[in-house]
Amino acid sequence: MIDWNAIDKVFLDMDGTLLDLHFDNRFWREHVPARYAAARDLPLDQAKAELLARYKDHEDTLTWYCLDHWSRELGLDIALLKEEIDHLIAVHPQVLEFLEALAARGKRRVLVTNAHQKAIALKMRKTRLAGHLERIISAHDLGLAKETPGFWPLVQAIEPFDPERTLFVDDSPKVLRAARDYGFRHLLAVLAPDSKAPPNAGGAYPAIHGFGELLPSLRG
Repeated sequence: MIDWNAIDKVFLDMDGTLLDLHFDNRFWREHVPARYAAARDLPLDQAKAELLARYKDHEDTLTWYCLDHWSRELGLDIALLKEEIDHLIAVHPQVLEFLEALAARGKRRVLVTNAHQKAIALKMRKTRLAGHLERIISAHDLGLAKETPGFWPLVQAIEPFDPERTLFVDDSPKVLRAARDYGFRHLLAVLAPDSKAPPNAGGAYPAIHGFGELLPSLRG
């Protein structure tokens, strides 16, 4: 699937790609509504409906990923609430083997995520993934979400890369499309971001269900 001799750097998404999206889906769809309902003495169904509508208003913007924004908007300490269910934070199968195989082949490993810095810090503490990456880039440090035109030139300014020789792996078709529009030649979609949900259908990009699929060619 991939000619590793044609790749110098590998840019990797975090949630849904390296990490199981089940944590985030459970957090935003169940845990936050439950805490919001309790704080406002609302029926849970009403809280869920209200929050889902508010989430949708910020879809595909950096605000959606900002824990500080939601703490202010909802009157809840979102970063603290994440810690309440942090036992659900999990690395996808064979991610560590994949990252180590990349290192063995001399590929630079860069995390490029929309996640807020506080979320990244929590997940790195829980997973120790930072030790398997050369760099972590948060969209919040750049001021634009990954799906936004103009994002990749900002990355280019701090982490120079050749789009023709960089592999980008993500679970979001919108994010992959923005990368393709910037000129990435090597794109890979993750079809099973949430281990507790059915996999996504394949689309316009080469795709994997898990990183174990890449290990034979990478090690070979």
